[in-house]
Formats: sequence, C-alpha cells, structure tokens
Amino acid sequence: MKRRQIWVFVLMTLFAVVMIYPFFFMINTAFKSNAQFLGAGGHSMLSWQKLFKALPVGRQLLNSTIVSAGSILIILAVSTMAGFALSKLRSKTSWIFFLGIVGAMLIPLQSIIIPAYINASNWNLLSGYWAAIFLYAALGTPFATFLMTSYFRGLPDELIEAAICDGLSYRRIFKKIALPLAVPAIVTIIVLQFIQIWDDLLVGLLFIQDPNYRTITVGLGALSAGRTTDIPVLMAGSLLSAIPAVAVYLIFQRQLVNGLTAGIGK
Repeated sequence: MKRRQIWVFVLMTLFAVVMIYPFFFMINTAFKSNAQFLGAGGHSMLSWQKLFKALPVGRQLLNSTIVSAGSILIILAVSTMAGFALSKLRSKTSWIFFLGIVGAMLIPLQSIIIPAYINASNWNLLSGYWAAIFLYAALGTPFATFLMTSYFRGLPDELIEAAICDGLSYRRIFKKIALPLAVPAIVTIIVLQFIQIWDDLLVGLLFIQDPNYRTITVGLGALSAGRTTDIPVLMAGSLLSAIPAVAVYLIFQRQLVNGLTAGIGK
C-alpha cells in the first residue's frame, strides 16, 4: 500500500470515529439509569420505562408520520408536475419561473417564519397538522422541483414527440411515461424530505400548538426543557426518534445516490 493511500485510510478512519462516536454514546447511554450514567456501573431498561411514562411515544411517532407523509405527498404532486412542465413544455417565460424556484431555495426559514406563523394563525391552522404540513411542503417544493426539472430534461425529446404522434396527450405522457421513468428522482425526494421533516424541531414547535398533535422531536424538546434533564431518558427518546430516519436512509441509499447522480448529470 502506498504512503498516500495509508494517509487517506488513516484520515477516513478518524472521520469515521468522529461521526460514529455520538451514535455509540447515544445507544450506550439509552440503556443506563441516571445513577449508572453518573458513575455507577452496568446497564438497565429504566430510562425506557421512564420515557414511555413521560411521553405518549406511540402517538407522537404517529403524528410525525402523518406530518411527514402529508408534506411529502404535496411536495411530490407539485414538483413532478412543475418539473415536467418546465422541462418539456418550454415557453419564453419558463426560465423566469425556473429562476424563481432557484431563488426560493436560497431563502432561509428564519426570514419567513414570522409572516408564515401570522398567516397560519389568521387561518386557524395551528390547532392541527395543517400549518406544519403546508410549511414543510412550501420549504421542500423548490429543491424537489429543481431536481425533477433536471431529471426530466434528461428524457429524450424524441420520446415525448413519438408519444404525441401516437395520439397521447401531455397529461397521459406525464402519467404513463414520465413518472415511471422518474422513479429514482422521486425516491430521492422522498428520502431527503422525510429525513429533514422527521428530524425538524422548529416548525413543529411553533406551528403545532395542540399537545395531542405534537411530533416526537417536539416531545423530546419539551422533555428536556426542565431545570434538570434525565440524560439517559433523553438519549432513549433520541434513539427511538432516529431509528425511522436511519432505516429509511439505509433501505433506499442506493436509489438515493442514483437519483442524485442522475439529476445532476442530466
């Protein structure tokens, strides 16, 4: 092995240790009591028992699933149609809309959080899921549209023209041809948006006022808001919250890489 390869291997190993250690700490601490965390030896399930007593974990996991699924459905519906239109139904003003989408990707959440909250309050959307769903959808749609536009541009125009010659309308071309071919990009959007929405705290904390509709991240945030925090209980909740996002990434990691590569390359 060459010296350069050895140094690369050593650096990658160090990076891996730095990245993996927090997960090891979380898993190890989640299976300890507070006394064991503070110095006593051994492991136990006491922190998990306290977690399920302190939080309605099942309900909050269901709430996170509903919010994530609702937001992703809206994002996919808008981005796939917009991406197909911008890439294949070109007009003289298409570049203006596409530039607006790219510009929307550059707007930070903090700059629109106050007007978005005021509008949601005026429309009485804060008592349920809808305010969070709509805001997540608005935040995720620009990137998803950008990715879908890039992907659809890679489809041969001859394929669309042949379908038109066969008598298909653009609606049926989109449904029967474009969408099936865009599965890698769609999976990429689902994975990225699910991870981002599932792990987010700010939007759920501000835009879901009813405790019965809290997501798991908001519940964990409330759990750690007291003067004293039981670290093992918090780590147990964090581990439980991280499992769905990690599982989705591990299951679809190959499709995620393929979708990103295809979208960028095309």
